[in-house]
Amino acid sequence: MPSAVAATTRFGGYSVVVVSRGLCCMPRNNSRRFDGGLLRHHASRSAAIVVAILVITLWAAVPTPVSASATRLTELPAAWLDDRGQPFDLRSMYGHTVVLSMAYATCHRVCPLTIDYLRRLQNEFDSRGVHAEFLVIGYDPDADDVAAWRQYRRTRHLTRSNWHFLVGARADVEQVARQLGFEFWKMDQHVIHDARVVRFDQRGVLVSSDTVSGL
Repeated sequence: MPSAVAATTRFGGYSVVVVSRGLCCMPRNNSRRFDGGLLRHHASRSAAIVVAILVITLWAAVPTPVSASATRLTELPAAWLDDRGQPFDLRSMYGHTVVLSMAYATCHRVCPLTIDYLRRLQNEFDSRGVHAEFLVIGYDPDADDVAAWRQYRRTRHLTRSNWHFLVGARADVEQVARQLGFEFWKMDQHVIHDARVVRFDQRGVLVSSDTVSGL
């Protein structure tokens, strides 16, 4: 069997590897032996063609890379619903240290790592005697409604009163993501996204934006 040849490209910060075995590239006049270099050459071309097709197909779905433009909490959309179904105003967070991230309830890989990271931050703040408010904004308001986040909290024992899972209008969700540098897009029933945590100080000023490691 010929060796596999892989080509790698990147979509919006994610690496995509396309593998080609080049089975159609065996010289027709030599059934017993073929030139490995020629095979690799054609297989590489084959992989490159597949990558090009993927780029064309997914181009509309891949967001333009974003960078944080909001430097204050008050620059973000203010009106949300929390997981109790109560109105939640971001402006009420003035005077508190705020840790903010984004997630969606049915995510099984990236979001659990983000939540674990937030738990560790909570433990760190507790050990230092620091109070902070933790906000998680849902990426997908169509699927992640108030009831979904309430169940999410219950099953993961996220019961502390300083944790708030927020639901908002799609336009507001997209604005927050754009302003804070959270890159995401929806593909079928899945939300493709990175893992980021931002912090605001007690004056509502953005002080850090960190990528969650371990992905």
